[in-house]
Amino acid sequence: MAETVAAPFHVGLTPERVVDAATALTAESHLLGWSIRDLARRLNVAPSVVYHHVGGKDLIARGVVERVLTRLIPPPPELEWEEWFRALLLSGYAVIAPYPGVAKWLLMHGPTFPSALPIVDTGIAALIRGGFGDHASLAYAALLNNAMLTITIGDDRLIHEDDGPRDHATMMAEFRRTAEASPGLARLAEGFITPFARGGEPAARQRETYYRFIVENTLAGLAAMNPPADAARTS
Repeated sequence: MAETVAAPFHVGLTPERVVDAATALTAESHLLGWSIRDLARRLNVAPSVVYHHVGGKDLIARGVVERVLTRLIPPPPELEWEEWFRALLLSGYAVIAPYPGVAKWLLMHGPTFPSALPIVDTGIAALIRGGFGDHASLAYAALLNNAMLTITIGDDRLIHEDDGPRDHATMMAEFRRTAEASPGLARLAEGFITPFARGGEPAARQRETYYRFIVENTLAGLAAMNPPADAARTS
């Protein structure tokens, strides 16, 4: 059956509008959760029109990620490396987390957009000034990958959050059966897992709390492994 198109073929449709609609769909579901057909329906056109204006899903997904990253404001370049990355990553959570799948895309493909390159250059330069030398690239990757991986884990949970009440009941029943023999497991369930299993606002708060914990401890770990440059020169 031929697909009905309510809107004219091209009128008012631009690549920017296509990416706008794809970005909105990503916020409502996941970057990997919508199809070209879903996007065409949102724009009230045939799928062939979307392909004509922008291309396939891969190109549109790249456009969504680039659109999201343009909202990331780089910290002042004169900050010390710890403060620079703390500012970037903590503020970046509010930019990237509302668009599930963007963090995973960045893990898989990297920030290869012209608009993202100043962030990479400034971050590497801050680490070199901080004394990391040849390890600056490893430190940069550890910071960004840990942050994006933590968001990605939360994004994957969101895909299954509609099953939250059932999963929570099953999980808690399992924990009750084993927690008496394992105080550590009981503590883990109470302090970490339960908010995720509940879904909704408790899970959202726990995701951000855990993200901040990972960022701060990655910073602390790198700082402990990298003595200040002045101390290294005098030792």
